Amino acid sequence: MNARETVTFTLDGREVTGLAGEPILEAARRAGVEIPHLCYKPGLEAVGNCRACVVEIAGERTLAPSCCRSATPGMTVRSDSERALKSQRLVLELLQADLPEAAYTRHNEVDHWAARLEVGRPRFAARAQPAPDRSHPAIAVNLDACIQCTRCLRACRDEQVNDVIGLAFRGEQAQIVFDMGDPMGASTCVACGECVQACPTGALAPARDAALAMPDRSVPSVCPFCGVGCQLSFHVKDDRIAYVEGRDGPANHGRLCVKGRYGFDYAHHPQRLTKPLIRRADAPPKAALLEPGFRMDPERVREVFREASWDEALDFAAGGLKAIRGRHGPKGLAGFGSAKGSNEEAYLFQKLVRTGFGSNNVDHCTRLCHASSVVALLEGIGSGAVSNPVMDVLQAEVVLLVGANPTVNHPVAASFIKNAVKQGTKLIVMDPRRSDLARHAHRFLQFNADTDVALLNALLHVIVSEGLVDEAFVAERTIGYDELRANVAGYAPEAMAPICGIDADTLREVARLYARSKASMILWGMGISQHVHGTDNARCLIALALLTGQIGRPGTGLHPLRGQNNVQGASDAGLIPMMLPDYQHVSKPEVRAKFEQAWQLAPGTLDDKVGLTVVEVMHAIDRGEVRGMYIEGENPAMSDPDADHARAALAALEHLVVQDIFPTETAYLADVILPASAFPEKTGSFTNTDRLVQMGRQAVPPPGDARQDLWIIQQIGQRLGLPWSYGHVSEVFDEMRRTMPSIGGITWERLEREHAVTYPCENEGDPGRPVVFVDDFPREGGKARFVPADIIPAAERPDAEYPMVLITGRQLEHWHTGSMTRRASVLDALEPDPTALFHPLDLAAIGAQAGEPITIESRRGAVTLWARADDGTPRGTVFVAFAYYEAAINKLTNPALDPFAKIPEFKYCAVRVKAGGAPPQVGSYGGGQLLAVPAA
Repeated sequence: MNARETVTFTLDGREVTGLAGEPILEAARRAGVEIPHLCYKPGLEAVGNCRACVVEIAGERTLAPSCCRSATPGMTVRSDSERALKSQRLVLELLQADLPEAAYTRHNEVDHWAARLEVGRPRFAARAQPAPDRSHPAIAVNLDACIQCTRCLRACRDEQVNDVIGLAFRGEQAQIVFDMGDPMGASTCVACGECVQACPTGALAPARDAALAMPDRSVPSVCPFCGVGCQLSFHVKDDRIAYVEGRDGPANHGRLCVKGRYGFDYAHHPQRLTKPLIRRADAPPKAALLEPGFRMDPERVREVFREASWDEALDFAAGGLKAIRGRHGPKGLAGFGSAKGSNEEAYLFQKLVRTGFGSNNVDHCTRLCHASSVVALLEGIGSGAVSNPVMDVLQAEVVLLVGANPTVNHPVAASFIKNAVKQGTKLIVMDPRRSDLARHAHRFLQFNADTDVALLNALLHVIVSEGLVDEAFVAERTIGYDELRANVAGYAPEAMAPICGIDADTLREVARLYARSKASMILWGMGISQHVHGTDNARCLIALALLTGQIGRPGTGLHPLRGQNNVQGASDAGLIPMMLPDYQHVSKPEVRAKFEQAWQLAPGTLDDKVGLTVVEVMHAIDRGEVRGMYIEGENPAMSDPDADHARAALAALEHLVVQDIFPTETAYLADVILPASAFPEKTGSFTNTDRLVQMGRQAVPPPGDARQDLWIIQQIGQRLGLPWSYGHVSEVFDEMRRTMPSIGGITWERLEREHAVTYPCENEGDPGRPVVFVDDFPREGGKARFVPADIIPAAERPDAEYPMVLITGRQLEHWHTGSMTRRASVLDALEPDPTALFHPLDLAAIGAQAGEPITIESRRGAVTLWARADDGTPRGTVFVAFAYYEAAINKLTNPALDPFAKIPEFKYCAVRVKAGGAPPQVGSYGGGQLLAVPAA
């Protein structure tokens, strides 16, 4: 029966129309009839085990659970009959008898329905209940409130597919358990909190008492962390965020991860910047801050900085930049914007650099993430964005996941990948490290690090040599096939197997699976992009899709998983040195003329030379070419490769303006610090990895004298001589859409109303296009281009002196440089210390044990951190997250650049390891070794 068909039946004496196949309970709800229910939750499998929703169906002997039964034509249903109501009330009364009166049960669904049905105080005595479990930093386990509805189990097993929660034992002894009956804090729980959001009673509840309060207001917004762009609600009490819940947005459908759900209280951390600060004239020289072992005590902040008024700080900040511009010209200045800020902030910041500084020396962290992917995509298909949304994995027959660990970096996206696998999609995971998704994979290819091109060209060879090419697609929609075919002829799987470490039969099987399926989709991460051959890696992936015609349809396409929450939007808005907004190249006269007219500039005002990238700026400082910088919401002292060099370069600047919410590692090298607004303290639009433009809304006010970022940027601009007078963020967005054809049809009013719109959306009223390249590509002639790639080794290979390989990345609990998440109490409690992941056999060979300090050294520096055994890390390799100041692993990484995208090689450098070393201090941000400003 078609799901769109309708069914007419009788409910409580009146005729009702429902959708064929839907539960009676949902049809009743739409008709305005509320049937009590506890185990039922939309999105979860209906199991009918609580029996609170039973109804009487004419002609049937027993009552039926309305969550599990669908109506049939002519059926007569009574939810209000004496028999049905008596049963519903008895169920609720029995459950109420065991339910404790406690803070965590203050707002529970049992009491809600009992009140609706006028159930009095229970007549039955409470039974003995399990003791509470407080072992987890985020989630309190109160099984005395558990009604065994199994909503938590289904949320964990079926939605997030984490498989932690189970129902053990039988009868009266039945009980919810974690793993093998472990305390929750000792289990494999990843703290996504889906179980808490699903629980109807408080049996699983937030561990923080503040989260149990009734909020004053709830504000719909989006998550400030990764590029998935989950919609959420900030629940606010006394102008503080009490707790966060997922909303039904296009990218998450109510789901969140540990960061989205529990990583919010950084906004209220006592180290928030609340006053403008100017470096004291008698402060120690910046060079002193670069000394090994340096620690800055928050209580001694006034030895380095003094408070200033906003007028003084802004005049000093802009005056220093203006003076350098006057002495050294426009190229003497550079600006780093933020992928954490809004589209409007990114747009206005790049406009400030281009019109206020007078050059294209503007960049942000996309240079360190997916720059090589964007270069290859622009070159090959004419667009740097994804072709299909993540959710299309549910329509794919085969999903190829390469160089990505979504369970850590994009957990909600990973949950939909796991959902796809459960419904039959074949997942192929290819990565040097074994991630959690490997256990869900049809095939897992743990190839040797740095051999991406060998592996991918072998797949291309099989597709060409075995006649698996989509000849019609290639002929009609591509150019350059002959060159690619000639290039991959020498990459037979048998020749590549010894290089990449994957046997030839497996390579052939994977190539055939991908090429022959009706819908194959490729997703990749920074394991592809962060190499000196990152652009070549992406070129190979693009060739796979083009060669087989696996693009332009639902369930197919190319999707580089974007890292930061707004790295897509910031790039779209022109926060990159070679492109004006909407990827319009700065070298094209017609493009510059268009923006000069839109920005009311004299002809010839805009710079026609490509500006400097993030890493290039640091070298330009060394050469004395860049003398001053304005850094808004970025932390290059932690995120740049060879971080000691980056810090020395920043310290050498004549004038450094930092705009941030915390005294970051970059901020303590500043001459003036401008206190900005955290994500929940501002309104603006943000673009996720799916090209989905979404509305983020202000939930709480900035603390003290901290100000909105957009206001600060405008104030600096005005002091540089720019005639800006934006009154509201919507005015900036309106200017953006008039200069960016891809979002031209999205109005501010529509965003406020619909919360999210996908681009391209060129004309008002257009629905937006989740799937692009359906008919052609935005290149000359509408055809995509094959670009052959050959093997290029890493810039630094292991040798006798440095025999191991260092791979860096992120971890589940912390984001990027840790300035936000390490100040979030739950996240810091879950992962407080820096760790290095080794294969257990490597640890034994080094003479170290898990939990002991270990020192890693490269040709650029050394760090000491704690060893952790991980059998997913290949032999000869060590993995470290770069979120920890006290073990800043980017001191070790290689600044060698991809020649096309200028992205550093974070994913490969040579190191040596030894047991021991001075252990890193515990609790970096809480322990007082960073510059911090006490709350006002």
